[in-house]
Order: sequence, then C-alpha cells, then structure tokens
Amino acid sequence: MRMELRVCKHCYEGTHGNPEKTAITKDMVALAERIREYKDLIGLDSLYVTRVAEGDPGGEEVLPAVVASIENDRITLTDTQLVMEDDRQNMLVYPEPADILEVLTRNLDQISQQTRQDVAVELSEESAELIG
Repeated sequence: MRMELRVCKHCYEGTHGNPEKTAITKDMVALAERIREYKDLIGLDSLYVTRVAEGDPGGEEVLPAVVASIENDRITLTDTQLVMEDDRQNMLVYPEPADILEVLTRNLDQISQQTRQDVAVELSEESAELIG
C-alpha cells in the first residue's frame, strides 16, 4: 500500500493567517512523518508528504488522484487530501481534515501495537477536537 498526504504549503507555514488550520495541517504532517519512520511495521510500501503551493496542478508527487469541488461556478482543487493506493491499485481519497487525522491516527495506533518505542505524536487542541 502507498500513501500520499498533500497539504497546502501556505497553511503549513501559517501564511494564510488561519492558526487553527495551521495547527491541524502541522499535526497531519507530524503524524505522516512518524508513520513513514515505522511504515514497515504495518506493511506500507511508501508514504509521501507533499506541500502544495498555489497554482500546482493537483500537487501530486506519486499518486495521480485529485479532488475538486465547485464553488461559485468555479472548479476548485482540494489542496489538502490523503490519497491511498492498495495492492490492487484501488484509490481511496480523503479530502476532509477530520477523516485524514482519523486515518493517520489509526495507522499510528497500529504501529504502537507493533513496537515498544514511543511513537505518539502530541496533537494540537484543534486536531483533538476534530477527531474527538
């Protein structure tokens, strides 16, 4: 299985001026990076973290799936999403931050069951509220 987390580079860096979204985005990246360190324990082949800048055509690094929505009669690409591809090339795309955090924390929980090392990631209040 392969995974790719795509996040808005500006949200990650805090330049959009939305501290809540910045905290959640940083948490997603921290979780993904921790999972990538221990990916072999849960059978992941690869996990990529891509920071998407405005104007990137979908921003994918590896997995060619893009989520779009229509806002005010304009097509808008979703800059934050988790894309997963299983061994049969089935694609799962999670565009909602709460779902992304849920999938990533479940993967980290699986890892923690396979190792004695502390793999926990301290989540912000904003992320903790989302996954309740």
